[in-house]
Amino acid sequence: MEQLLNWMQESARGRSFVSIGEMMDSVGRRSFGPMVLLAGIILVTPLSGVPGIPTVMGLLTLLTLGQVLLGQKHLWLPSWIVQRRIARHRLQQGLRWLRPSAQRIDRLTRPRLTFIVDGPGLYLMALGCMVISVAMPATEVVPFSSSIAGLALTAFGLAMISRDGVLALVAWAISLTGPILLVRNLGG
Repeated sequence: MEQLLNWMQESARGRSFVSIGEMMDSVGRRSFGPMVLLAGIILVTPLSGVPGIPTVMGLLTLLTLGQVLLGQKHLWLPSWIVQRRIARHRLQQGLRWLRPSAQRIDRLTRPRLTFIVDGPGLYLMALGCMVISVAMPATEVVPFSSSIAGLALTAFGLAMISRDGVLALVAWAISLTGPILLVRNLGG
């Protein structure tokens, strides 16, 4: 994960704004897991409070994993998503905030229970992430509520990249309990 953060930071070097496409290029357009991770990372940072970002990240994830379900080998996204820009200072702020967690996560992840993240397990994870993505526009109403979804997407993306089934189980737990906790907190 720390390497992914480094790639994203490098994509911003010398620029005032960084586009989604430039960040995608930094992590590789052929990898679906890093795109889910990228969307999740953006959503767990203060960037999730920027109007429109949760919806765009939901669309990014939906389009990315829809292509997994269709058996595509290369990632395609429409230009209006790829050209969406984020201020470099906001991106760097989010990356600084994530770096200590990324170092800890890198020490914990490794291939295990790979049957959960391969074959049918991968398709189930893709479907779970797509359900989260469809709910993203609703998170625009409650500021920073998209961070719960972002945490789940981050865990799913990391599980896909590291082939870590234990982490996939954690992602499922976040996905299933996060909305319950959010509704409970909003209700009283």
